[in-house]
Amino acid sequence: MEYYNYIKALHLIFVITWFAGLFYIPRLFIYQIETYKKAPIEKEVIGKQLQVMTKRLWYIITWPSAILASIFAIVLLLLQPAWLQQGWMHVKLTFVLLLFIYHGKCHLLFLASQKGQLKWSSNKMRIFNEGATLILFSVVFLVILKSSINWIFGVIGIFVLAVMLMLGIKLYKRIRERKQLNK
Repeated sequence: MEYYNYIKALHLIFVITWFAGLFYIPRLFIYQIETYKKAPIEKEVIGKQLQVMTKRLWYIITWPSAILASIFAIVLLLLQPAWLQQGWMHVKLTFVLLLFIYHGKCHLLFLASQKGQLKWSSNKMRIFNEGATLILFSVVFLVILKSSINWIFGVIGIFVLAVMLMLGIKLYKRIRERKQLNK
Protein backbone atom coordinates (compact mmCIF):
# COMPACT_ATOMS: atom_id res chain seq x y z
CA MET A 1 0.00 0.00 0.00
CA GLU A 2 3.04 2.19 -0.52
CA TYR A 3 1.37 3.89 -3.50
CA TYR A 4 -1.61 4.94 -1.35
CA ASN A 5 0.09 8.16 -0.18
CA TYR A 6 1.03 9.04 -3.75
CA ILE A 7 -2.59 8.69 -4.82
CA LYS A 8 -3.71 10.71 -1.81
CA ALA A 9 -1.18 13.44 -2.65
CA LEU A 10 -2.35 13.56 -6.28
CA HIS A 11 -5.96 13.75 -5.14
CA LEU A 12 -5.14 16.65 -2.85
CA ILE A 13 -3.13 18.48 -5.55
CA PHE A 14 -6.01 18.27 -8.01
CA VAL A 15 -8.56 19.27 -5.36
CA ILE A 16 -6.44 22.37 -4.72
CA THR A 17 -6.16 23.26 -8.41
CA TRP A 18 -9.88 22.57 -8.89
CA PHE A 19 -10.73 24.97 -6.09
CA ALA A 20 -8.26 27.51 -7.47
CA GLY A 21 -10.25 27.46 -10.71
CA LEU A 22 -13.56 27.68 -8.88
CA PHE A 23 -12.29 30.61 -6.82
CA TYR A 24 -10.94 32.52 -9.81
CA ILE A 25 -13.63 31.92 -12.47
CA PRO A 26 -16.32 34.00 -10.69
CA ARG A 27 -13.75 36.78 -10.28
CA LEU A 28 -13.26 36.76 -14.07
CA PHE A 29 -17.05 36.81 -14.47
CA ILE A 30 -17.17 39.90 -12.24
CA TYR A 31 -14.58 41.61 -14.43
CA GLN A 32 -16.60 40.70 -17.54
CA ILE A 33 -19.82 42.04 -16.02
CA GLU A 34 -18.09 45.28 -15.07
CA THR A 35 -16.63 45.51 -18.59
CA TYR A 36 -20.17 45.70 -20.01
CA LYS A 37 -20.39 49.23 -18.56
CA LYS A 38 -17.22 50.48 -20.27
CA ALA A 39 -16.87 52.44 -23.49
CA PRO A 40 -17.38 50.31 -26.64
CA ILE A 41 -13.69 50.05 -27.58
CA GLU A 42 -12.66 49.16 -24.01
CA LYS A 43 -15.55 46.75 -23.73
CA GLU A 44 -14.48 44.94 -26.89
CA VAL A 45 -10.75 44.73 -26.16
CA ILE A 46 -11.01 43.89 -22.45
CA GLY A 47 -14.02 41.64 -23.00
CA LYS A 48 -12.20 39.51 -25.58
CA GLN A 49 -9.14 39.18 -23.34
CA LEU A 50 -11.31 38.15 -20.38
CA GLN A 51 -13.08 35.56 -22.54
CA VAL A 52 -9.74 34.03 -23.54
CA MET A 53 -8.54 33.99 -19.93
CA THR A 54 -11.82 32.46 -18.75
CA LYS A 55 -11.79 29.79 -21.45
CA ARG A 56 -8.21 28.78 -20.68
CA LEU A 57 -8.84 28.67 -16.93
CA TRP A 58 -12.00 26.64 -17.36
CA TYR A 59 -10.83 24.08 -19.91
CA ILE A 60 -7.11 23.81 -19.11
CA ILE A 61 -7.17 23.98 -15.30
CA THR A 62 -10.61 23.71 -13.72
CA TRP A 63 -12.27 20.89 -15.68
CA PRO A 64 -9.18 18.65 -15.85
CA SER A 65 -8.57 19.20 -12.12
CA ALA A 66 -12.17 18.27 -11.29
CA ILE A 67 -11.92 15.09 -13.34
CA LEU A 68 -8.52 14.05 -11.96
CA ALA A 69 -9.49 14.87 -8.34
CA SER A 70 -12.57 12.68 -8.81
CA ILE A 71 -10.63 9.80 -10.36
CA PHE A 72 -8.08 9.81 -7.53
CA ALA A 73 -10.91 10.07 -4.97
CA ILE A 74 -12.57 6.99 -6.43
CA VAL A 75 -9.26 5.11 -6.34
CA LEU A 76 -8.80 6.11 -2.68
CA LEU A 77 -12.29 4.85 -1.85
CA LEU A 78 -11.56 1.57 -3.64
CA LEU A 79 -8.39 1.22 -1.56
CA GLN A 80 -10.19 2.17 1.67
CA PRO A 81 -13.80 0.96 1.24
CA ALA A 82 -14.34 1.08 5.02
CA TRP A 83 -14.55 4.88 4.74
CA LEU A 84 -17.89 4.47 3.02
CA GLN A 85 -19.24 3.03 6.27
CA GLN A 86 -18.35 6.15 8.25
CA GLY A 87 -20.83 8.97 8.81
CA TRP A 88 -18.33 11.77 8.19
CA MET A 89 -17.67 10.36 4.71
CA HIS A 90 -21.39 10.43 3.89
CA VAL A 91 -21.51 14.10 4.89
CA LYS A 92 -18.32 14.80 2.93
CA LEU A 93 -19.73 13.15 -0.18
CA THR A 94 -22.83 15.32 0.20
CA PHE A 95 -20.60 18.40 0.14
CA VAL A 96 -18.75 16.97 -2.87
CA LEU A 97 -22.12 16.66 -4.62
CA LEU A 98 -22.79 20.32 -3.75
CA LEU A 99 -19.37 21.15 -5.19
CA PHE A 100 -20.29 19.46 -8.48
CA ILE A 101 -23.57 21.41 -8.53
CA TYR A 102 -21.60 24.63 -7.93
CA HIS A 103 -19.18 23.60 -10.70
CA GLY A 104 -22.14 22.96 -13.01
CA LYS A 105 -23.57 26.40 -12.30
CA CYS A 106 -20.15 27.91 -12.99
CA HIS A 107 -20.15 26.06 -16.31
CA LEU A 108 -23.51 27.58 -17.25
CA LEU A 109 -22.18 31.01 -16.28
CA PHE A 110 -19.04 30.30 -18.31
CA LEU A 111 -21.11 29.48 -21.40
CA ALA A 112 -23.09 32.72 -20.96
CA SER A 113 -19.86 34.68 -20.47
CA GLN A 114 -18.43 33.33 -23.71
CA LYS A 115 -21.48 34.76 -25.51
CA GLY A 116 -21.22 38.06 -23.62
CA GLN A 117 -24.56 37.32 -21.96
CA LEU A 118 -23.88 37.25 -18.23
CA LYS A 119 -27.05 38.62 -16.65
CA TRP A 120 -25.97 38.69 -13.01
CA SER A 121 -24.88 41.83 -11.22
CA SER A 122 -21.27 41.98 -10.08
CA ASN A 123 -22.50 42.06 -6.47
CA LYS A 124 -24.56 38.88 -6.93
CA MET A 125 -21.50 37.23 -8.51
CA ARG A 126 -19.35 38.27 -5.53
CA ILE A 127 -21.80 36.56 -3.19
CA PHE A 128 -21.94 33.46 -5.43
CA ASN A 129 -18.13 33.40 -5.39
CA GLU A 130 -18.24 32.51 -1.68
CA GLY A 131 -20.04 29.20 -2.35
CA ALA A 132 -16.81 27.34 -3.07
CA THR A 133 -15.26 28.81 0.09
CA LEU A 134 -18.07 27.45 2.25
CA ILE A 135 -17.81 24.00 0.66
CA LEU A 136 -14.02 23.98 1.08
CA PHE A 137 -14.25 24.84 4.78
CA SER A 138 -16.89 22.16 5.34
CA VAL A 139 -14.89 19.44 3.60
CA VAL A 140 -11.62 20.33 5.34
CA PHE A 141 -13.27 20.23 8.77
CA LEU A 142 -14.87 16.89 7.95
CA VAL A 143 -11.65 15.32 6.71
CA ILE A 144 -9.58 16.59 9.62
CA LEU A 145 -12.12 15.90 12.40
CA LYS A 146 -13.48 12.69 10.80
CA SER A 147 -16.68 13.08 12.74
CA SER A 148 -20.20 13.38 11.40
CA ILE A 149 -21.15 15.34 14.56
CA ASN A 150 -18.15 17.50 15.48
CA TRP A 151 -17.97 18.98 11.99
CA ILE A 152 -21.14 20.88 12.87
CA PHE A 153 -19.10 23.24 15.04
CA GLY A 154 -16.84 23.88 12.08
CA VAL A 155 -19.82 24.51 9.83
CA ILE A 156 -21.30 26.91 12.38
CA GLY A 157 -17.97 28.71 12.15
CA ILE A 158 -18.35 28.65 8.38
CA PHE A 159 -21.73 30.32 8.58
CA VAL A 160 -20.27 32.95 10.87
CA LEU A 161 -17.53 33.36 8.26
CA ALA A 162 -20.20 33.61 5.54
CA VAL A 163 -21.98 36.39 7.42
CA MET A 164 -18.65 38.18 7.89
CA LEU A 165 -17.90 37.76 4.17
CA MET A 166 -21.30 39.18 3.25
CA LEU A 167 -20.71 42.17 5.50
CA GLY A 168 -17.24 42.57 4.01
CA ILE A 169 -18.68 42.48 0.48
CA LYS A 170 -21.24 45.16 1.39
CA LEU A 171 -18.54 47.29 2.99
CA TYR A 172 -16.28 46.87 -0.05
CA LYS A 173 -19.18 47.87 -2.34
CA ARG A 174 -19.79 51.03 -0.31
CA ILE A 175 -16.09 51.92 -0.39
CA ARG A 176 -16.00 51.41 -4.18
CA GLU A 177 -19.12 53.53 -4.65
CA ARG A 178 -17.63 56.34 -2.53
CA LYS A 179 -14.39 56.25 -4.54
CA GLN A 180 -16.38 56.50 -7.78
CA LEU A 181 -18.34 59.48 -6.43
CA ASN A 182 -15.12 61.23 -5.42
CA LYS A 183 -13.60 60.92 -8.92
